[in-house]
Amino acid sequence: MFRHGIKSGVAIAIGYAPVALTFGLLAKSTGLSIVETTLMSMIVFAGAAQYISLNLLSLGTGPFEIILTTFILNIRHFLMSASLNEKAEHDPLWKKALYAFGITDETFSVAAMKEGTVSASYMFGLIFISYSSWVINSAIGHIVGAYLPESVQVSLSIALYAMFVGLLIPAVKTERKALWLAVCAGAINCMLLLWLHVPKGWAIVIATIVSAIFIQWIGEKRKETTYAQ
Repeated sequence: MFRHGIKSGVAIAIGYAPVALTFGLLAKSTGLSIVETTLMSMIVFAGAAQYISLNLLSLGTGPFEIILTTFILNIRHFLMSASLNEKAEHDPLWKKALYAFGITDETFSVAAMKEGTVSASYMFGLIFISYSSWVINSAIGHIVGAYLPESVQVSLSIALYAMFVGLLIPAVKTERKALWLAVCAGAINCMLLLWLHVPKGWAIVIATIVSAIFIQWIGEKRKETTYAQ
């Protein structure tokens, strides 16, 4: 089953490669060392969380705000783990806890779509090849970034914002709520920074939580109104 898991994870490993290489390049331009970059990929293993951490680090945000922001961003992993547990075989709890670390959007999708149950051996194989690709290519990206001209390294800091825009556009195309959420979060963040002079890190955290609650509340109210009619 371990080999079967590796075979299922090959597509994920290939897909992770360019994203991890870009992360390594951006981490170099943000000022992280190769050890720090590799350790972040080894310990965190979450692309969106790592990218937003780079952004927060470049803004001089404190560690508590970074941890809280990435926790909010990855809170969906609780739901994915609970859902996957329904089709997991009766393996020892420590094995489940170990492979739960490697559950990402991609590994969850592959495991969830697999016919039948999933064993710990299958999950270890699936996560092993995905995790290896992410960590190794992050380090390679950092090494490659070190050999780029200084002007190119500085300009790469803009690529981080371009990447977030690139992540947002497909979500906006498929769901209008994502657009309102982005607009609302941006407006609250600007208000906190410019009028209330809240520190940047806390402004992002507060804007994220308040906008998510507000947009969800608006959505529920609209549903109630539709049902009432």
